[in-house]
Amino acid sequence: MRIHPLQEMMQRRREGEKCGIPSYCTANELVLEAVMERAKTLNRPVLIEATANQVNQFGGYTGMRPADFMRFVLDLADKVGMDRDLLIPGGDHLGPLTWVDEPEASAMEKARELVRQFVEAGFTKIHLDTSMKLGDDAVDAPLSTEVIARRGVELYKVCMEAYEKRLAQEPDALRPVFIIGSEVPIPGGAQEEEEGISVTRPEDFADTVQTYKKIFAENGVADGWKDVIAVVVQPGVEFGDSQVFFYDRGEAASLCKKLEGYPEVVFEGHSTDYQTKECLREMVEDGIAILKVGPALTFGLREALFSLSMIERELIPQEERADLPAVLEKVMLAEPGNWQKHYHGTEEELAFARKYSFSDRCRYYMGAPEVTAAIDRLFKNLSEKEIPLTILHQYMPLQYGQVIRGKLAADPRTLAKDGVVQFMLDYEYAAGM
Repeated sequence: MRIHPLQEMMQRRREGEKCGIPSYCTANELVLEAVMERAKTLNRPVLIEATANQVNQFGGYTGMRPADFMRFVLDLADKVGMDRDLLIPGGDHLGPLTWVDEPEASAMEKARELVRQFVEAGFTKIHLDTSMKLGDDAVDAPLSTEVIARRGVELYKVCMEAYEKRLAQEPDALRPVFIIGSEVPIPGGAQEEEEGISVTRPEDFADTVQTYKKIFAENGVADGWKDVIAVVVQPGVEFGDSQVFFYDRGEAASLCKKLEGYPEVVFEGHSTDYQTKECLREMVEDGIAILKVGPALTFGLREALFSLSMIERELIPQEERADLPAVLEKVMLAEPGNWQKHYHGTEEELAFARKYSFSDRCRYYMGAPEVTAAIDRLFKNLSEKEIPLTILHQYMPLQYGQVIRGKLAADPRTLAKDGVVQFMLDYEYAAGM
């Protein structure tokens, strides 16, 4: 039976190699193309994840169920010529996240169906997230680690039943690996300005591990702990609308020291977007070997698309322009549900955040028909013109340097995807890729 690529990474770390892996969490087609093209170039496994609010049995905000997302990424892999075996498909925040207002019975019933569909669809890296209170949990007391672990192990058992079903149909199906953890940053970054980030206490990490081991044993699946490769912790990194909390290895030293007593697992770090490559490398060295990144990827794409729009303004008559920034603004104003709770301030400040926020709420609108039509028109307009090197240098200096060295084609689609690659390079450096 094939060994899971993440188990291979774990073995290399136990042998002393300070390696890691970035986890790309996105459903954007252009971003995924860029991610897969890099995997093809490097010939290295690529971890691509979907969150429970993006993809679930009801469609999520992408309109895709787990099997749909799997077909989507496999079709893209074929399109770019990437070997399908390089793909590590993951499910993030799988649990009752999107049904927290419901009582435990109904929320967990939906969560069981969610994880079942993810595993049956072929996802092999499963983050079991049961850290949130549900509708009938006490509001005036913290959720105990026992309750979190009980719910997590309940979902693990459903996953393994689904895996056995899959294995009967596909004898070489990879056994899934699991991520647990109760200190999970908010998906997509903080909603409010924060004064500081509290690093997970070492004793809380140890309590999570010990409690899960106990609940696994009590449920007759003690060997299930062998399938757990990582624990999500808060190592002190986060980002919000206009701020980034950078990794401070001194602040995380006690937590990372505690990890030495648990060589069977590493840490998974969420909200690592916008960290410097040096910070990311230190995280990997300190045991935070799985680096989740999402909004920064679409932020890089949006930056590149806006730069191309500036080039379009210089080269294309006004009546023929796509004017993507204006189209995006129009769509976001018409459907404010995905940004309204996250951005605050005057009308001018809101307009600024809609375009440039680190939280990058505009990623929720990139798949809207009007927006995709504007992107297609932008690409068409600039494909029909030769972009002068002078103006490329003005608005896309990083890409200019690659173009003049013959390392990057000067067509608009390639230039846009390179905005994503610029963020990926930092993660590749950090992971030792």
